[in-house]
Amino acid sequence: MWTNFFKLRLFCCLLAVLMVVVLVINVTQVEYLDHETVSAIFIDSSGQFVSSQVTEISRNPYCGYEHQTLSSQERLEEDSLLAALQWQVPDVGPVPFVKSTDPSSSYFVILNSAAFFNVGSQLEVLVHVQDFERKPKKYGGDYLQARIHSPKLQAGAVGRVVDYQNGFYKVFFTLLWPGKVKVSVSLVHPSEGIRVLQHLQEEKPDRVYFKSLFRSGRISETTECNVCLPGSLPLCNFTDLYTGEPWFCFKPKKLPCSSRINHFKGGYLKGLLTASESAFFQSGVNIKMPINSNGPDWVTVIPRRIKDLVEFNLGSPKNVGPFLAVDQKHNILLKYRCHGPPIRFTTVFSSELHYVANELNGIVGGKNTVVAIAVWSHFSTFPLEVYIRRLRNIRRAVVQLLDRSPKTVVVIRTANAQELGPEVSLFNSDWYNFQLDTILRRMFSGVGVYLVDAWEMTLAHYLPHKLHPDEVIVKNQLDMFLSFVCPSET
Repeated sequence: MWTNFFKLRLFCCLLAVLMVVVLVINVTQVEYLDHETVSAIFIDSSGQFVSSQVTEISRNPYCGYEHQTLSSQERLEEDSLLAALQWQVPDVGPVPFVKSTDPSSSYFVILNSAAFFNVGSQLEVLVHVQDFERKPKKYGGDYLQARIHSPKLQAGAVGRVVDYQNGFYKVFFTLLWPGKVKVSVSLVHPSEGIRVLQHLQEEKPDRVYFKSLFRSGRISETTECNVCLPGSLPLCNFTDLYTGEPWFCFKPKKLPCSSRINHFKGGYLKGLLTASESAFFQSGVNIKMPINSNGPDWVTVIPRRIKDLVEFNLGSPKNVGPFLAVDQKHNILLKYRCHGPPIRFTTVFSSELHYVANELNGIVGGKNTVVAIAVWSHFSTFPLEVYIRRLRNIRRAVVQLLDRSPKTVVVIRTANAQELGPEVSLFNSDWYNFQLDTILRRMFSGVGVYLVDAWEMTLAHYLPHKLHPDEVIVKNQLDMFLSFVCPSET
C-alpha cells in the first residue's frame, strides 16, 4: 500500500514539474512574440482594419505618448505607420564634413536612353553620390527628390527613388506627356544631416514654443504653452474634452486659467546644432542642391477664376479666419477656419481654436456638401505620434460623417515641398514633411476620401519650392479639387 502511495506521489510530482516547464516555455514564447512582432494595419473597402506581421519599432517617449490609451487596432496601426517611416541611415559614427555627400561631385545617368520614348513608358535614372573628396559613398540614407518636367508645357511629374544603401540610387519615372522631357535630381539633405534631423525629432520636439495671453481687467500675464510642458510648475489643462487632444499652458501667477484669451507662436529655439552638425546644413552647398547629369539629362517623348464668389468681411485676422464667401448665382457657401493647436500663426483668439474633428462632427453632410482638409505643416517639429493622434481623431470623424451622409465629398490636401535654408531645415524640412505626408496617405487609404496631391505638384513643377506655392501651382490644385467636386460626367 505504501509502495503504491509513494509511486502516486512521484507521478504527481513529475506531472507538476512537466506542467511548469510547459508553462514557462509558453510564457517565454508569448513574450518573444510580443516583443518581436506586431501587425501591420490596412483599411479594407468597408473601413475595417486587417493585419499582417511587421517588426516592432521603438516609440518616442515624448509627453508619455508611448503610454497613451489606444485600442489594439489603433496600437497596431500606429506601429505600422512608424515602421513604414524608419529611415535607413546606417550608424557609421561621427562623419567629418568632407566625407559627407557632395551634390556637386555626385551625378546621375539615364539608363534606358533611347532616341524616342512612347507616352506611358518607364524611364530609369541611376544616381551615384560622392563625398567632398570626390570619393564614392559606400552607404545610403540621403534624401533625394527627382522629377521630370517640360517648362514650355508647364508639365511635371515626380519619380520614385529607391535607395540601395551603397551610394547608388535608382529613380523610376512614368512618361506622361509628349515632347522634350528634362530630368532633374536634387539632394535635399545628406544622410549625415538626416541623422541630425532624427535626433532633433526625438530629443528636441519643443524647438518651436507657443504662448497664450491671460487677462482680467488691468492684469495680464503671458505664459508658455505646448502639447506637454516639463517641470513641476502648476499647469492650465486645455485638453479638448471630446477628442482628448492635449494642450497645456503654465498657470499664470495671479490669474485663473479661465482668463486665457488667445494663442500665438512664441518663437524658435536657437543654438540647436554644434559647429560640425551645422556644416551639414549649408545653403548653396548641401541643402536642396541639384545633382548634375553625366550625359544627356533629357529624352524625347512621342485660367479661369470663380468670379461670382463674393467674400464677406468678418474682420478676421489674415490666415487665421474664420472666412466666409457666397456665390448666390450658383448657390455656393464657402467657409474656412484654421485647425486647433499647435498652430504657428501670430495670434489666435481662444474662442477660434476649433479642432477639425469637432467641426466635422457638427456637419450634417450630403450630396451638396464638400469638406476640404489640410493639416500637416504645423506638426513638423513634433514626434510622429502627435500627428498620428491628430489624424486618428480626424479620420474617426470623417468615417462617421461618411457613414451618416455617404454622398458627402471629403478632399484632403497633402503636404508640399518648400524652400529650405540652414534654419528652416531644423523646423520644417521636406524630410519632416515627407514623413507627415506618408502618414496622411496611409491613414486615409481606403477611407473614401479624395487627395489633392500637392506634394507631387510642387515637387514636379519648374517653379521654386515654396511653403505657400505660386499661383499657377495653386490653380492646378484647385482644378484637381474641382474635378472631385464636379466630375465631368455630371
